[in-house]
Amino acid sequence: MNIGHLQRFSLIDYPGKISAIVFTQGCNFRCGYCHNPELVNPRLFSAPVVHDEVFAFLDKRRGKLDAVVITGGEPTMHKDLPEFAEAIKDMGYLVKLDTNGTNPELLGRMISSGTIDYIAMDIKAPIEKYEEVVNVRMNKEALMVSMNMIMDSDVDYEFRTTLVQHLFAPGDVIMIAEQIRGARQYVLQRFVPSKHVDADFIMAEAFSDEIIEDLRLKITPLVERLIVR
Repeated sequence: MNIGHLQRFSLIDYPGKISAIVFTQGCNFRCGYCHNPELVNPRLFSAPVVHDEVFAFLDKRRGKLDAVVITGGEPTMHKDLPEFAEAIKDMGYLVKLDTNGTNPELLGRMISSGTIDYIAMDIKAPIEKYEEVVNVRMNKEALMVSMNMIMDSDVDYEFRTTLVQHLFAPGDVIMIAEQIRGARQYVLQRFVPSKHVDADFIMAEAFSDEIIEDLRLKITPLVERLIVR
């Protein structure tokens, strides 16, 4: 598994826990607004972090960190992800996985084995509009399998959508909420211009506070908990 970066401390990436973050290199999507181009575009990859360095750090931080977040890029592109996560679990840490849901087979194995304690799945758009947002051909059925698998599991989870105004309309966000009706937690993330896979997104706009508030009122009855970040 190619690791692009190790963030040694975070208070916000695993709810209620102090965590470190492992960023994997490589992604099967090309979302223009993605703010980690150095993990998506192979031309921007740095030399991978050695696994032993990660485990040596985690060994020293036992009792001070609660959890490790594995994110990307897209971690499930790496076949050795389950073994890597299991080694972290064996050290006594909780494991959170950030995923785009395109590899339900691997995700299912990790859920069944108890390797992951928290899943955050990004839902980029309504299923019908996915390819317009991720800019690749893809298996939409795999996404639905992952969504349903996560919702049926005993693992803590959240679904999340980044609100980029010119990619889809407020009605599209309602469609997403309908597709995950009954989910334990749905997070609406405000788009913040920064560095992006597509540099043109530096000029993109977020949804207004008024639109987000209207979405909050309409989506709240559809899910158990709605959060706006």
